[in-house]
Amino acid sequence: MATLIKNAKIATDSWQRLDRATDGSLPSVPATGDVLVSLPLWQAMAGELLGRNGGRLGVWLDGSEDPAQIADSLEALSLVAIHFAQFTDGRGYSTARLLRERHGWKGELRAIGDIQRDQLFYLSRCGFDAFELNDGLDPQGALSAFTDFTEAYQTSVERPLPLFRRRVAEAV
Repeated sequence: MATLIKNAKIATDSWQRLDRATDGSLPSVPATGDVLVSLPLWQAMAGELLGRNGGRLGVWLDGSEDPAQIADSLEALSLVAIHFAQFTDGRGYSTARLLRERHGWKGELRAIGDIQRDQLFYLSRCGFDAFELNDGLDPQGALSAFTDFTEAYQTSVERPLPLFRRRVAEAV
């Protein structure tokens, strides 16, 4: 089972992933519990999912999916996850920034899929606050990734001013 890091701490994952069966059929939706569904499943079953009374809803996007497709539904969601098919696929970083900066997403933003220790610092700078690690990765070692660097030059979701502007502001 994958390890979840949330807010730079190891956490318990209460979310159940629902996806279409291999034959393409829709899954049965549990009456209670937190459910995380793919974008196509959300689009096919939004009415049924919103009608549930027992649990929170989340949607995951693949790297090729536009976050604007869920922008109108964000108030109904408690979690948005972005799936990285390969750790070398950088589209999820842009998707995260769009969700945070353009669409105003304030809830949990989780990186899922092929997530490795070396990505954690950079993913957090783009707005991710939860990370589902690859199986076999040392969770304690992964936590140290958040302190790999003491300063960053570029802007980020967490620090919208670049270093040179922060230094000028501090000098005044």
